[in-house]
Amino acid sequence: MKNTLKLLSLLFVVMFTVSSCSKDDDPVDNDLFVGTYEGTTSYTGSGSDVDLGDGKVTVVKIGGSNYSFKFDRGIPDLNNVTMTKGDNNTLFFEDGVIGYVRITEGKLTMAYAKDNQTWTADADR
Repeated sequence: MKNTLKLLSLLFVVMFTVSSCSKDDDPVDNDLFVGTYEGTTSYTGSGSDVDLGDGKVTVVKIGGSNYSFKFDRGIPDLNNVTMTKGDNNTLFFEDGVIGYVRITEGKLTMAYAKDNQTWTADADR
């Protein structure tokens, strides 16, 4: 009986530990996604379009759930983007823009449209 109780206790601890670990991280939750990503970027709007080509995007977390995306190649920076977490790690923009931003530890994918401007990126770290 004593051994059975020990075994059940150990099993409970292992189950609790495994269930509390998560492979899915979310940019709204932590700073893991801050850094520089390299790949293809583009921009249209404000009379200074930048065609799709090799570029860099630096992701900076400003605080809370606000991010800035700093582009090179003469692409204007995308500042103070507010994202909130939804179901299934879906991100929602609070300022009513159209598009998506997906950030993982190793990849940034975005198509973001606001005020007749569009930023795109498909980049890896």
